[in-house]
Amino acid sequence: MPIIDSQVHAYDANTPKRPWHNVPNWPPHVTGDEMVAAMDKVGVDGAIFISAHSLYHYDASYAVEVQRAHPGRLAIVKPVDSNDPAVADVIADWKKTPGTVGIRIMMRKDAAHARSDDGVDRILRAAVRHDFPVNLSCAGNLEGATALIDQYPDTRFIVDHLGLVQPRTPPAPPEPWAELPKLLALATRKNAVVKVSGACTLSKEPYPFNDIWDPLARVFDAWGFERCLWGTDWTRAHAVVQYQPAVDAFRQTKRISESERAMLMGGACAKAYRWSPTKG
Repeated sequence: MPIIDSQVHAYDANTPKRPWHNVPNWPPHVTGDEMVAAMDKVGVDGAIFISAHSLYHYDASYAVEVQRAHPGRLAIVKPVDSNDPAVADVIADWKKTPGTVGIRIMMRKDAAHARSDDGVDRILRAAVRHDFPVNLSCAGNLEGATALIDQYPDTRFIVDHLGLVQPRTPPAPPEPWAELPKLLALATRKNAVVKVSGACTLSKEPYPFNDIWDPLARVFDAWGFERCLWGTDWTRAHAVVQYQPAVDAFRQTKRISESERAMLMGGACAKAYRWSPTKG
């Protein structure tokens, strides 16, 4: 089974040619070539490349360029704008773009941008029409995510980052798993899967992050490994956890069996996105 990282962010340097909308605490650049080199170094076969909303908003042109250069290693997802009256046409065009496997809605509770309910309806209906899963960036807003998932039972949803608020700088929050019961309750919805992405950032311990495994065991029990997608959220997580330990923590843990690891670190992601990497 290939190892597939369910969420990575590659990006170019902040230049007038491709300016960032804001400057997060990320490295000055992690280009597509650098991302694939990092994957090669740690033995990751493929990744879902999420165009970074914080840098590029709804412009996924860099992701398209990178996927074209690495078609067997990266599949791409773009955020879509519910306030765009033509968003259904945007999704239709995205479906025609080589390497695309999904779209994303930004609905974190702390997000500064407003969402149009009519626009969200257009997005979710277009997602069904074009057979795209919808990634939900919903940290701190699992109630809103649950309501949306219930309202659209025919849409396939992928809940980003366990639906939990994750730090961009150390340390972990005092109660990083406080909202875990909401995620466990959401597991009964069969039209949703969950990314176990960025989980190492919730640890209060150094590698191998032993304190994440008891709460993650509850996630695996509720959702099943076939509905849990491992991911690093590199490079958003870079100031907290480096790429190699974020991979090795899951690849080397004894808390899961080899068959569970294969599903968690690749099989579930391939099923959810209907995509598998190819090398060469």
